[in-house]
This record gives sequence, structure tokens and C-alpha cells, in this order.
Amino acid sequence: MSVQADTFEVIGGNPLKGELIPQGAKNEALQIISAVLLTDETVTIHNVPDILDVNKLIDLLRGLGVTVKHLATESWEFCAGTVDVNYLRSDAFMRDAQRLRGSVMLIGPLLARFGRANLPKPGGDKIGRRRLDTHFLGFQKLGAEFKYDDEKDIYYVEQPAGGMQGTYIHLDEISVTGTANVVMAAVLTKGKTTIYNAACEPYVQQLCRMLVRMGAKIQGVGSNLLVIEGVEHLGGTEHRCLPDMIEIGSFIGLAAMTQSEITIKNCAVDELGIIPYTFERLGIQIDRRGDDLHIPAQEHYEINTFIDGSILTIYDAPWPGFTPDLMSIILVVATQARGSVLIHQKMFESRLFFVDKLIDMGAQIILCDPHRATVIGLDRRYPLRGIEMTSPDIRAGQALLIAALSAKGKSVIHNVHQIDRGYQKIDERLNAIGANIVRG
Repeated sequence: MSVQADTFEVIGGNPLKGELIPQGAKNEALQIISAVLLTDETVTIHNVPDILDVNKLIDLLRGLGVTVKHLATESWEFCAGTVDVNYLRSDAFMRDAQRLRGSVMLIGPLLARFGRANLPKPGGDKIGRRRLDTHFLGFQKLGAEFKYDDEKDIYYVEQPAGGMQGTYIHLDEISVTGTANVVMAAVLTKGKTTIYNAACEPYVQQLCRMLVRMGAKIQGVGSNLLVIEGVEHLGGTEHRCLPDMIEIGSFIGLAAMTQSEITIKNCAVDELGIIPYTFERLGIQIDRRGDDLHIPAQEHYEINTFIDGSILTIYDAPWPGFTPDLMSIILVVATQARGSVLIHQKMFESRLFFVDKLIDMGAQIILCDPHRATVIGLDRRYPLRGIEMTSPDIRAGQALLIAALSAKGKSVIHNVHQIDRGYQKIDERLNAIGANIVRG
């Protein structure tokens, strides 16, 4: 994907109608693509989203010497038969890796197969502290030697002279990327590794199933207790990424906010967990049609209360709880519902700071503290109004785009490369069903 203009001009207030096909899952793709470094054989991956973060990671693999072939629109072939580990010390790697938080997923495979890895402190969304301790503590438990250069902001990790050894690891937090990274390191580590308090998101499950097809020995997939017997070699495989559950949730919210009739195709509904139910608690009607979700046009939707009549609270939690990546969408959707809801963003302390832009658009939101916001639904009595704003991160950017599409008048959204990092050609896809978004 080439670098595109960084502004959206959005004319809102128009209902949309049609079908949307969700892209491949961004968070899964970053893990799966990193895992190709674990084998010298060919790995083919399908349903890879064409987004900035994924394409940056693929470029990092090219720099490492991985043979990369773009087979079709969403299919790629990788072969890490020859890898130049010295590239990790180059200025080019340092520059590119620090721009992509997903680059941290390279450490586990590189450490396991080549014995060492280093990484500059990665960037990504500015949504609060996102420490990497869980990753490196896991590697240290396996016996790896870790060093952090605080002057240069570089992490170094290396196998000991006798190699790493399987052990019992109790992760200090339920980290999706931390779990995936330690799993990738453990599959080529001698002996048995037990990982407790592991993340069990569908994307981690997908990674584990792919590794098993490559020859890894992993038990407990789908639970928070993984048992891994190390093997000496992994082979090639073929893998298909799930549809992106965050984009599916975003489309549900878009349909409700814009009073649109939208069918979301090929959703892998059984892998969505509590996501559809959480939107239904806001009063949004969702009809399952096989593996599709149909959202009819709704003039009104009313937020549920708890059984005793008290105000509904929606909070994020590790899987199978509600994903934090959709909290921004839930908050925006609630602004035009009937009723009130408390949004409690537990996992990131800066993710609610975009609400000032929604307040400027006319939403009634009380930001209680960095983690909690009370949304007073306006039931469309006072539609949002278009304003000029800036996207602070991927998920808030998409939420602001949805707000702009529902608002009266013109909105201008700057910094939309943040949205491009996670959503594939979102302007073109939404324009195809009636949106008015001009990239400038």
C-alpha cells in the first residue's frame, strides 16, 4: 500500500445500504506473519489485510532476507530459508521497527531459531502505557539473557550457551502479544514449557493451530493453560486468517449510528464471542444469517439496564470478555441511543481522551476519569454536527469516522493514516455502499 493523503472530508447524515466483507484480522496477521521465521520451509498465508501495519511488518521480513511473494490480492508466500540476523543491528531496521508496535512479535521467533534478537522500543497507538515486560520475563524464564539499553531505547535478548530450556511460566498479565511471543519461543525450546494465565483470544488459538500444523506440540489451545513440548524443527504450512472481529464490530456500530441496512458477509460468527451480544445490549438488532450478520435500519435503539434497573456498565476484559479495541465504537454508538451507559475502559488509560471531539460534535458525555465515561444517549433528538478533528489512534479514528458519517454537515478528519494502519481502504469500501468520504 502506498502512502496516501492524510485527511478525510466526510459529508454525514446519509443512510448507507449494502454488503460489507470484513478484511482479514490485523492482530492475527501480525502474529502469523512473524511465525514464518520459525521455519526454513514455505508458509502461505491467505486473507491478509492490505493495511499499513501489516505491510510494514512484511517489509521488515524482506529486510531480514525472507523471500516474499504476493500471490494474489490477499495471499502471500514466505520462505525464511536464509535470514540475515545482522540486519537487526542496521539503521534501516531500527528506523522501521520502532514505527511499528507489531515488530515486537519478531523477537520470539528470532530468539528461538537464531539464538538472539534485538528491537528498538516500538511505537504504535498513543493509548497509554503498553509495557513489554510480559514478553521479556517469559523469555527470561526460558533461560534467555535480557538487556535493555535505556540510552538508545533498545531491547536485547539472547539464548544462553546451552540453549533455552522449557519451564513453568505464570504470565504476570493476560497479554495477547506476550502469550503469542512466548509460545513462538517455546515451540523450538528443549523440554516442556507450561504457560499459565495465557491469553486465549481466537487469534492466539489460530497461531497455535498453525504451529501445530507446522509440527509443534501444543496442548490446551483455547484455554489459559498451554503445555508445549519443544521440537527441533518446524515445517511449512498454509493458513487463512480469520475475518477481523474489530472491523465487524465497527460495521455493526456504523449501521446503527447511520440508520443503515447493512449485511456483513463471512463473519466467522462462532469466533466473535460476546461482541454481537454487547451491541445488542445497546438495543441494536442483529440477525444472524448463516455466517453473515444483517443489521436492519433502525430509527431508534434503546440501551438495556441491569435487572434491578440500574445503569448499564460495559467494560473491557481479556477474552472471552469484551475486547478493548471496540470500546471506542461502543461509546460513539451510545451517543445516539435512548438511555445511558457507563463505559469503563480498564486496560488503557488514554483511550477515552478522544471524547472531547464527540462533545464538540454535540454528544453528552461525562468523562469521569481516564478510564470511565458516562454517555447520555440523545435518542437522535440532537444529531451530531460535523466538525474538524484529528484521529489520535486506530480505533478512536474509526469511531470518529462513524460519528462523522452520522453527523449533519461536513466533518474533516486529519491524521487518517492512523485509520489506514488498521482498516483496509475504508473510504472506498464505505463509499461503495453510499458514504460520502473524500480523501484529501
